[in-house]
Amino acid sequence: MSETQILWLRRDLRMADNPALFEAARRGPVIAAYILDDDRAKSHAYGGASRWWLHHSLESLSASLAKHGVTLTLRRGDAVEELTKLAAETGARTIHANRHYEPWWRNAQRGLAEQVDLQLHDGNYLLPVGAVTTGTGGQYKIYTPFSRAVRAVFPPRDLVPELETIAAPDTLPDSDDLADWNLLPTRPDWSAGIADFWKVGEAAAHNQLEWWEGRVDEYEPARNFPSQDKVSRMSPYLHFGEISPVQIWHHFQGNSSKGWQVYESELIWRDYAANAVNQFPLYARSNYREDFDKLQWRDPENDAAAARDLKAWQQGKTGYPVVDAGMRQLYQTGWMHNRVRMITASFLIKHLLIDWRHGEQWFWDTLVDADYASNATNWQWTAGTGVDSNMFVRIMAPLSQSEKFDCAAYIRKYVPELAALDQPAIHDPDEFGRRPKAYPAKIIGHREARERALTAYRVMKGD
Repeated sequence: MSETQILWLRRDLRMADNPALFEAARRGPVIAAYILDDDRAKSHAYGGASRWWLHHSLESLSASLAKHGVTLTLRRGDAVEELTKLAAETGARTIHANRHYEPWWRNAQRGLAEQVDLQLHDGNYLLPVGAVTTGTGGQYKIYTPFSRAVRAVFPPRDLVPELETIAAPDTLPDSDDLADWNLLPTRPDWSAGIADFWKVGEAAAHNQLEWWEGRVDEYEPARNFPSQDKVSRMSPYLHFGEISPVQIWHHFQGNSSKGWQVYESELIWRDYAANAVNQFPLYARSNYREDFDKLQWRDPENDAAAARDLKAWQQGKTGYPVVDAGMRQLYQTGWMHNRVRMITASFLIKHLLIDWRHGEQWFWDTLVDADYASNATNWQWTAGTGVDSNMFVRIMAPLSQSEKFDCAAYIRKYVPELAALDQPAIHDPDEFGRRPKAYPAKIIGHREARERALTAYRVMKGD
């Protein structure tokens, strides 16, 4: 008989186009295992919104595996220890997994490979991370040449088919009960808005892709207008691997619209972010540009005013309508429109002069698509601290951004206190003397905030 194979699942919770699953099933009966290892990730253990999604995604995948007679085995603890024990219990000598690049998973992969035959496969990105190199054989640090190099070697790999049959071993290992992991919020249950906004699982991912197919051609320039529903919302499905970027790419193969070209660039940006953290594993915790270590951020842990401002930002009570709409959308739905992500991130960093890492951690806890590589890369880009980033001195003006990108309907939806205001007052109620009593005044003026940020920057530079 063929030997039992263990499939180690992480952010690849799908049946189709799953190289690790395909190879494991080709070699023998499969034990599919998910290990909840919070301690290894430390500050980047899954946050509340991601845990909600994970619960439902595991539930969905378990049902899909069951159709093939395969039971999803759940264990909680150190991933290397639990997988090593699982191999010993079942007599399996080989573990298959799709390669991951978060620093804690890279460490786990190295440790596990010392204990068992670990077969790593490439299944989470358009191209294997590190596969595209510069003319001298080095890794790209800047997005634009990286993007050109990626397109030069397209197409990505062929799709891996979903298996018609998967063999299961005669004896099943012990498994935790998913409900016992307490991934869902209960006291209080704040997930109603997220549940209304999202459907979870591989089937939901493909339904969303079909929805997106009818809109992708309009993506540019509609993607910049939060009041329009012209973005894909594929990010959480990609993050949890309920669909692969290769599946999306092949779905749109042959589409030559500007909208698809821009969307393809964002899929490539996702690969770029993974390449960045592969080179700089602590990218979510450390400034790439070390001179920013000297910038005198306002510290919420030691400054009561900064703490109040951080809380106002988190709660969507800054007095800047588009910022508040974005932060409330995030809390209600576990997601935020990309244009507004840039506005809210810039506001925290430059208007409030609070270290980007406070924002990265808040997004990590509240986003259903909280991705270590993408989250860190986007925050460092906005802060001007990253390997490839915007300049710190380019300070986004949230009030003019709101008007330029016609955010009125978006604000009315998420900041109901302002729903009765017309344009242009809805973008800046204070300026027009139209601020309702229920809505807070600006916590700082734009010009004052801009000068404070530029002064801090000049001091850092020694000017």
